[in-house]
This record gives sequence, structure tokens and C-alpha cells, in this order.
Amino acid sequence: MSVVINTNYAATVASNNLASSSSMLQKSLNRLSSGSKIVTPADDAGGLAVSMKLNAAATRSGAAQTNIGNSISLLQTQDGALKVSGDILNRMSELKTLYGDVTKTTSDQANYNVEFTALQSQLTAISGEKFNGNALFSSSSLSVAVTEDGSTASAVSLVGADVANTSTGFGAVTATTGTTSLGAVSLSTIQTAIENVATMRAQNGSEQSRLGFASSLLTTNKANLEAASSRITDVDVAAESTQLARWNTLVQAGTAMLSQANQSAQTALKLLQ
Repeated sequence: MSVVINTNYAATVASNNLASSSSMLQKSLNRLSSGSKIVTPADDAGGLAVSMKLNAAATRSGAAQTNIGNSISLLQTQDGALKVSGDILNRMSELKTLYGDVTKTTSDQANYNVEFTALQSQLTAISGEKFNGNALFSSSSLSVAVTEDGSTASAVSLVGADVANTSTGFGAVTATTGTTSLGAVSLSTIQTAIENVATMRAQNGSEQSRLGFASSLLTTNKANLEAASSRITDVDVAAESTQLARWNTLVQAGTAMLSQANQSAQTALKLLQ
């Protein structure tokens, strides 16, 4: 091999190797310090795109869970009002039975009617109850999205509970007015109203149950989406720390060899002495 001064090929190769090792060492340090395999888009452009979509879906899943929780709260509030309505109707049926006692005087019946009329007013007040400004009882149904993509195909429909309806609610009881309201309403009308409220509570319970299972599914999906994203972006600390040790050693070795390569040109000086 010829001895030259102007070109030090060994030093050039050592310098290139040192630069490459230093770059990889820096990447390894960045990954370990950030906890992510993808520090810059150039590290894995495709993986970054997929990860962003998975993270967005996981975030939407969490938001959908919140919406479902609010819908369940609405149903729970609605059921509480229906329970009270049922208790009122039970009391009305008791008053109706007591009102029909042949030993009661007209004055006694009037006294029973006072409470009955007050209970009618309370039922009317209950039919106007609201949850965060939204009517609890109406003929309109509500559609609750239970997936992160807001699909209408899998949405849960909350059937409208129109308690003021005279045939499907307790409207037939509250529609009776006047001082003879207790005498004007039949016991069968009150019993039908009780059955209607029971049906509404059963419907309410089924909707709460379905929303609860939908929320559980979202919890599972959210965890799986986060795990999928983690496999793409999160760094394996054990594997990366091994790489860090490798690149650190190569940098030190490269530095030492570059120093040796730079000194090799001094051989030419000895020949000139």
C-alpha cells in the first residue's frame, strides 16, 4: 500500500463510521428519553399515520362513553320520576277504594277527594320534569350513538315515555277534574295507569341495561385501540437500552480508531527525515 499525505482513506472511513454510530446513538437516546419509537415522522411515516388514527378512535371511544353515561343518568332520573308516579297512583287506588265505602258520608268523601286532587296536580307536575333542560317525558324518541364512529345502525333508541297520554300513560287519571274527580274516575282507569307506568319502567330498565353493555364494549375497544397504538409507537426499553450500549461502544471505538487513522499519516514524515 502506498504512503500518501493528501488523502487519508482510513481516516475518512473511520469518520463516516463514527458519524453513523453517533447518529444512531442520538436516535436511541431520543427514543429512551421520550418513550416513543417514533420521535420524528421520518422514523416511521406509515406507522405514525396509523397510530394517529388509532389514537383518535380511542379518544372518540372515551367521548362516546361519556355520552352513554349521561344518557344512563337521564334514564335513571326518568325512572325515579316514574317510581314516584307509581307510588302516587297506588295511593290514588287506595283512596278510590276508601271513597267507595258505603259507611262514608259526603263530607268524608270530600276529604278523600282533597288529597286525590292534590295528587293529580303532582302527577301533572311530574309529567313536565326535565333533565338538563330536556324533557324527561315526551312522545319523541332519542337516539344514542354507542360506537366511536357515531354509526346510526348500532345506535340505541330511547323510546319516548309520554306519561300524559290518556291511553299509554296516566293522562286519563289527571284529566279528571272538579270536586267529584275521585267519584268520576274508575278504579280500572287507575289500575290501567299503574300498568302503563310499570311498562314504562320495564322499557327504561331494558334501555339502561343495553347502554351499560354498550359502555363495557367501548371500554374494551378503547383499551385494544390504545394497545395497538402502543405496539407501533412505544419503545421497548429493554431492547432499546441494548442498542444504546451497542452504539455507545461503537462511538467510543470509532473515536479511538479515527484518532489512530489521523496519526497514520505521520509515517510519511519518518520517511522524509
